[in-house]
Amino acid sequence: MGFNLDFNNTFEGFSKIEDGVYEVVIDHATEDATKGGAEFTNFQMTIRNDLDQPHKNQKIWERVFKAKATGTYNMMMFNTIGKAANLQSGKTYNTFEELLEDYRGKPLQVYVENETSEYNGKTYENLNVKQWKPTAFPQVNHQWKQSNDSNNQSSNDPFKNNGEPITIQDDDLPF
Repeated sequence: MGFNLDFNNTFEGFSKIEDGVYEVVIDHATEDATKGGAEFTNFQMTIRNDLDQPHKNQKIWERVFKAKATGTYNMMMFNTIGKAANLQSGKTYNTFEELLEDYRGKPLQVYVENETSEYNGKTYENLNVKQWKPTAFPQVNHQWKQSNDSNNQSSNDPFKNNGEPITIQDDDLPF
């Protein structure tokens, strides 16, 4: 058995996302928890490639944590993101999952800043969303990368992997 390298199947060279304003599409929003048990909703976004902007196709993640004291979310954050994503004001959702699903595929504009934080004696570099605004370009022509893997039988839905939502765990992140 041998191994072959295929240089047509490589990761693109991504650079550190700089502070600034980016037009993005929300890939998905999912609930998760840290190893310590802190619950949060993770918004995963992709910088759009249908517009002339740096860092096309790179990912931005933003976590919205539940308050420790109450164990509930501050819905003002979800309202702010929903308004920027042009969700319907006053719409009633039967479940929290329905609300999260409504964010999927929505374009919006974010202002991000790189910040340094310290936790348990370790220093971390984080890219944080500081502002959420409606997109200046509501017509989305973003082209999702298709896998070259002939064994991959997934659908063309850019938000799913073999029909299942893509989930990022803490162990998957380099920070």
